[in-house]
Amino acid sequence: MPGAVVPGTAWTIRSVLRILLVTFPFFALVLCGYAAARRRMLPLDAIPGLNSFVLYFALPCLLYRFGSTTPLAQLLDAPLFFTYLLCALIMVGFVVAASLNRRIGWNDAAFGALVAAFPNTGFMGVPLLVALLGAAAAGPVIVTLVVDLVITSSLCIALSRLDGADQHGVAKAANNALLGMLANPMPWSILLGGLASAVHLALPQPVMQTIGLLADAASPVALFTIGAVLARSQMLAKVHGHAATPLRDYLPVAFAKLIVHPLLVLLVGTSAIALGLPLDRFALTVIVLVAALPSASNVAMLAERFGADNGRIARIILVSTAAAFFTFSGAVALLH
Repeated sequence: MPGAVVPGTAWTIRSVLRILLVTFPFFALVLCGYAAARRRMLPLDAIPGLNSFVLYFALPCLLYRFGSTTPLAQLLDAPLFFTYLLCALIMVGFVVAASLNRRIGWNDAAFGALVAAFPNTGFMGVPLLVALLGAAAAGPVIVTLVVDLVITSSLCIALSRLDGADQHGVAKAANNALLGMLANPMPWSILLGGLASAVHLALPQPVMQTIGLLADAASPVALFTIGAVLARSQMLAKVHGHAATPLRDYLPVAFAKLIVHPLLVLLVGTSAIALGLPLDRFALTVIVLVAALPSASNVAMLAERFGADNGRIARIILVSTAAAFFTFSGAVALLH
């Protein structure tokens, strides 16, 4: 019948619209932060302060709250941990091997691999996936965050030192990575939340209310800060006179982050289930969507600290964040 809508098609359209209603505000806040920084409504000097508020106050409280209310068995899910870890290691090895050339050395290749393997789980993934899938998604998301904060980041920082300053470069890099991990409040907040869950610890109500207020601020401020950090990275790259980065140096990495990474996690996870490993299908869906998130924005600051091409890293993060509005929403529609 002309003009008739196929029932399956109508259901798919309604499903996608429902997903976009959830994801749109998250990406809109990123755009607001980007516009505020680009138009100088937000001074560039204020952006590190916003980032510190999220990193040292709001996000640790959010992770503690999730960790303390999540059953310990979900936080100690070994099949989930090693499935995600294997995929992260494969992504790092693949992107480093594909990136190394005369223009891109170990330093730039390692940080390119980090943005390909490290999703924006803390700033975007935790609140977004809980909003989409419910509180049960928090446990698997926290497991992936531990992998990326403790192992993936440390490995890539160590690889970045192979450009070879001196013969002790790798050892020094490993030491710096360990010190950076110990100084990062996010793993500690996850650990404390897990311990509270294990012993059924309930903090005094005024303390929990304070933690709750900071946790509630984490999502909007973090998303706004992502956009501001991206704009700042672009603007600083221009000020420092970095040459224009060829498309072939950053578009393939953004593609690997948004398409190859989630497909790899899905393939490895379904293979693990087929082999009889006790990997929960809902948890697999969660970590596939984690892998479909855009690149972690804090990698731009790490790249700047270690002397990598921050302009290239910023472009990868910007492209993956902009494109993820469509690719991530599509992944949710296909999986959920």
